[in-house]
Amino acid sequence: MARDRRRLVAWLLTGLVLAVVLALYDADRTGVGEPSAGPTAGPCPDSALQCPGGSPVPGPVPSPSVDPSASGGPDPSAGTAPPSATPSPGTGTSPGPGPGGPCSSPGACGFPDARTTGPRIALERHDTGDMSVKTDGMVIKGWDIRGSLDVYANDVTVIDSRITSANWWGINLRPGFKGLRVLHTTITAVPGKGPDNGGVDYAVSNMGGSSIEVGWCDVSVFGNALSMGQGEIHDNYVHDIVPFRNQGGEWQHTDAVISGGGNKGRLTVRHNTLLNPVPVHQGASAAVGLFADTGNVSSVVVDGNWLAGGAYALYGGGPGATGIQVTDNVFSAEYHPNAGAYGLVAAWNAGGAGNVWRGNRTADGRPVVPEPSP
Repeated sequence: MARDRRRLVAWLLTGLVLAVVLALYDADRTGVGEPSAGPTAGPCPDSALQCPGGSPVPGPVPSPSVDPSASGGPDPSAGTAPPSATPSPGTGTSPGPGPGGPCSSPGACGFPDARTTGPRIALERHDTGDMSVKTDGMVIKGWDIRGSLDVYANDVTVIDSRITSANWWGINLRPGFKGLRVLHTTITAVPGKGPDNGGVDYAVSNMGGSSIEVGWCDVSVFGNALSMGQGEIHDNYVHDIVPFRNQGGEWQHTDAVISGGGNKGRLTVRHNTLLNPVPVHQGASAAVGLFADTGNVSSVVVDGNWLAGGAYALYGGGPGATGIQVTDNVFSAEYHPNAGAYGLVAAWNAGGAGNVWRGNRTADGRPVVPEPSP
């Protein structure tokens, strides 16, 4: 009898072990069991513009190469490898406004603010002064720059940095050069310390003949913050523009985004928060100013932005404007009941070839319809 019980126990133990082995084999074969590290596990590559699935992780800060002739600039060093490709403007961000309904504030409604713009890594201070950049493909990353950048080179990238300028501009691309990218960077100035009778004019200026990219930047103080005829302006936060009298003794006109017309390529202004708090009597023009100062305005997309302030929140290019698409923007009353001191929109050419006005609304959900041009 005792021998039968021992034999029964042995068979039961053997069966239990066999069942465990079979279960482990099946889990390994089907992938069930202990999860393996997915693509978001582990550190974010230093070259990544945005870590997949989470917040960026600071990596080592490379020193970019610089023009050794630049006054006050640091010693040149290697650092010309470009970062990985930028996501298309608007991708990887909170969705913009829907077709209607109230919107309480930019950040609450998915528009850029101080939390979603500017550098994502720790910065190293560099008192460069007004520095010329003359190395093609140079990457400036992780710098806290006290000075400005004057770019005489192609395919320069400024990323995860801060610029505090007392020059006419923060970053300026000179004529004949192309490919500038300014990403995840804070660009500001010290009020009253600039060269234009104490003022500063352009946070980013495109004097080149091709498109540049400005994305996820925190921009303030400069009178005409983002100035260009062609480019990709996306996911930026422009705010706290400071008024000043220029060298001619007149109040400098202020715009969060300004284009003077006569452009050869396309200008896209998509998913930005563009605030112009300056009073009209101190020079306020627009949140987005499309002006025919140097030629007719053409090929401009203004899509999914939060607009507030200026004499009018939007100037639409005037009688000769063509190919202007203004879609799905929110006009906010945070400075004036009608977004701008005088109204929502001016100089809209409804009959211009390719001009489209669609889906624009006030922050409380009312549709915005331009008045007919005189």
